[in-house]
Amino acid sequence: MGLFGNFGGLKKENKEPHLEENVAPAVSTKQVESPDKIVDLTSTIGESKDENGAATSQVASPQENHETPSVPPVQSSSVTGPEASDEQKDKVSSVNSEVPSIAISQPSTISPSLNTQTSAMPQTPPSPQPVATPNSAMNTPQSTTTPQAHPASIPLATPAAEKNETKQPSGNEANIECLTLGKINSVTFSDVYITPDRKTYIWGGKTNAGLIEVSFEDFDEFLKEIENAYEGSRSYLLQYQGRNYRVERSIATGGPQFCARKMPTHVPNLKDLGLPQGIYNHLISLAGASGLILLAGATGSGKSTTIAALLKEYLSQKGGYAFTIEDPVELPLDGVYVTPNKELGLCKQTIPPEGKWEEGIKSALRSKPRYIYLGEIRSPDIASEALRAATSGHLVLSSIHANNVNEAVNSLVKYAASSGISESMAYELVAGGLLGIVHQILTGAPKRAQVTTIFANPDVNAACQVRGMIRSGKLNMATLMEQQRILLQNNKPLFSQII
Repeated sequence: MGLFGNFGGLKKENKEPHLEENVAPAVSTKQVESPDKIVDLTSTIGESKDENGAATSQVASPQENHETPSVPPVQSSSVTGPEASDEQKDKVSSVNSEVPSIAISQPSTISPSLNTQTSAMPQTPPSPQPVATPNSAMNTPQSTTTPQAHPASIPLATPAAEKNETKQPSGNEANIECLTLGKINSVTFSDVYITPDRKTYIWGGKTNAGLIEVSFEDFDEFLKEIENAYEGSRSYLLQYQGRNYRVERSIATGGPQFCARKMPTHVPNLKDLGLPQGIYNHLISLAGASGLILLAGATGSGKSTTIAALLKEYLSQKGGYAFTIEDPVELPLDGVYVTPNKELGLCKQTIPPEGKWEEGIKSALRSKPRYIYLGEIRSPDIASEALRAATSGHLVLSSIHANNVNEAVNSLVKYAASSGISESMAYELVAGGLLGIVHQILTGAPKRAQVTTIFANPDVNAACQVRGMIRSGKLNMATLMEQQRILLQNNKPLFSQII
């Protein structure tokens, strides 16, 4: 059979432009392997030229049933057989390397039977056909009868590899282990956080701030009591099965959330808080003085515990009457104390009448207490009333939010100045009423208190560098603080006269 005997079923390309979409699927021009010999199809394909002499590729059209004809391997000893000359083999290799298209060009010496269907058509120059690309060949549906080229000769497009990305869970999607604990009063913790979705978290104890999710046996009952105790104030006291909790209620995006601080059932001893011995001795020596002792620090730094422990020490050692104004009442100070010399100390804990702290302070002054404990200085009125009580013969204990000693003094001055007095008068009032500042932070796990202090001379008529510096408004007290620290570390008195 001749070279083109196997292409008898092919038609010449339809030259009408509207039939261009019926172009047969592209066939690779690479070598096709047969059991006997390997032949390159392009070696037998001539180039047809248009009127201008330009070479163009012509693609064979499919048969009427739109099926791609089955093309068996072509065998021709005249091309690549043993008898072929070296020059002919070089030409075959050159054609293979120069033909990038996988479309089949029409041979120049075509059989008459292939020209009968197109001879009646107007002989117009064939329009150049776009060269098929590997991608277009891959996207064209092919019949199962398409000739299969040598697997190694087809430049198949490699599909993009699927990325197996592991989604990292975000903070609210992470799988969290929830620890089941006992009843809430029996578990040791400081604060418990209750989210709107009824989940609870406490301090984990491994780092300074990390939390863990927990579940209590009586959580439903505890949460019900928290909700029932709410009466409109965001801060309130909850007494749950003999234990006091200071509750802070706020509104989150999902609803009400709570922070409940478990208050100790008893006030710790001042010595057990880890204060340096020199600072402890000086604080105790101020029991008979008048003025303001201010505990400064961030939220949750233990200010209230230190103040309660100091007041308990005064009542137990010196006796006297203590009047507290707290909202809410935190540590249990209320009661009677017996001093070493058999005298008594008495403490009464109160809350501000109708939420008015200044009215509570005025009520305390009328009771002639030795000690006044204010839960926190949080407004100009409270600051001015506290300083007024401190300069009228009372020992006032209170707390303030501040990051260091200088900031505590500045905050106190600003509060006082906002109450209607001038700034210079505010500095004078603070200088005359301030007795000492203890700045406290909690660090480590377990947490321990670290304090920085500055003290003024209890004798307001004696010379005092601290009071003079506050009056001037130049609060560069670092040198004075270091000098006092060295003296206290060596258990030496800070001032010549201690009341």
